[in-house]
Amino acid sequence: MRIVHITLSTEMALRTGALHLNLFSSRHLHKLTCFGGARSLSEHTSSKPAAGSGSETTGDHLLYTQEHFALKKSLRKIIDQEINPYVDQWEAEGLFPAHRIFKILGSAGFLGVNRPVEYGGLGLDYSYSVAVAEELGNIRCGGIPMAIGVQTDMATPALSRFGSDELKTEFLLPTIMGDKVACLGVSEVGAGSDVSSILTKAVKKGDEYVINGGKMWTTNGTQADWMCLLANTSEGPPHRNKSLICLPMNLPGVHIARKIDKIGMRSSDTAEIFFDDVRVPCKNVIGQEGMGFTYQMLQFQEERLWAVANILTMMDNIIQETIDYTRQRKIFKMPVLYHQSVHFKLAELQTEVELLRSLLYNATALYIKGNDMTKLASMAKLKAGRLARELGDSCLQFWGGMGFTSDVLVSRFYRDSRLLSIGGGADEVMLGIICKYMDMLPKK
Repeated sequence: MRIVHITLSTEMALRTGALHLNLFSSRHLHKLTCFGGARSLSEHTSSKPAAGSGSETTGDHLLYTQEHFALKKSLRKIIDQEINPYVDQWEAEGLFPAHRIFKILGSAGFLGVNRPVEYGGLGLDYSYSVAVAEELGNIRCGGIPMAIGVQTDMATPALSRFGSDELKTEFLLPTIMGDKVACLGVSEVGAGSDVSSILTKAVKKGDEYVINGGKMWTTNGTQADWMCLLANTSEGPPHRNKSLICLPMNLPGVHIARKIDKIGMRSSDTAEIFFDDVRVPCKNVIGQEGMGFTYQMLQFQEERLWAVANILTMMDNIIQETIDYTRQRKIFKMPVLYHQSVHFKLAELQTEVELLRSLLYNATALYIKGNDMTKLASMAKLKAGRLARELGDSCLQFWGGMGFTSDVLVSRFYRDSRLLSIGGGADEVMLGIICKYMDMLPKK
């Protein structure tokens, strides 16, 4: 379903039922209306800046239209009502209720923004997913947005693009609707960023695969209903012997070995999982057998762009909260903020955030047009991880002793954001990809 322009009389038209398909399909328009989205369409024709989007307004934003801002505002209501009031509790417990939260998000249309309408999605372009990822940065922890990102932009892009209608009906549709929780099974103990070296095998026997091996650092792993599993399905070259398989997690032989204790992302469950002669129908392969590595590399483009979009809003919020705190905190009878070293540093950090945002929007715009964004997505993720580390450390320093407690957001960000330079491809891997695209690597 394509977007069309909305006039200033949108709100009245919506109330009278005159607009049925102008924004989204009628079912998804109802989803937005439930959280005030329909009303926000007309409100966002104003020039009020959007939270977490820098100084851009609806009229002069390089990527977003009023429909993007309507989507963001609707999501913000869910975050404020259903998530943020409970974040501290879930962080303390080391787990958030994924099925309950995903059902709320799925019912409102936020788990399949750029997925096909026939499988429960909104059918919009990827810029809307970026807008959603940005807004999820207003959740006051990193673990829950990461878990949502696994559901929307890590475990399902290949299924949506290459999966059979049968697989989409069985796995994609309920995942988009929030009825099933998904996880991604790629990393292993000896194969993190080096995806080609995974050892998990899926051996074909008749019309089934028999799977043996294990996966590590699996986000949503203890709560997931199915896994998008990358496994070796032949003995061929490492880049052509792998397949992505939809694996139900309730099958005999699937063992959740443990829930991993982490220094950050506390509210997101991370599991180590083993497979002992797990039998899966061959029809559960996504797309062509042997194309799994290629499909996973394509998934990484969306995963990395999503991660960058999500961290941007978090960084905006940390800078602003640091400004507010240092303005009222005094040292030597003067607000900390008034010291030149402090306000100059915060200005530099905000400048870096805006530069990263421009890179993200440029990459997203080109990606929507069908371009290969591997280099730009890798650059953006590299920069995002390093900037998050610098920003978290600098801002925590300005909070003084309070920053070293668990009572403030900056300390949580300091712990959570460290993962960005590791997960989804380490900084060094991003540099290798960039060098490859710049044709600088040594010739073999």
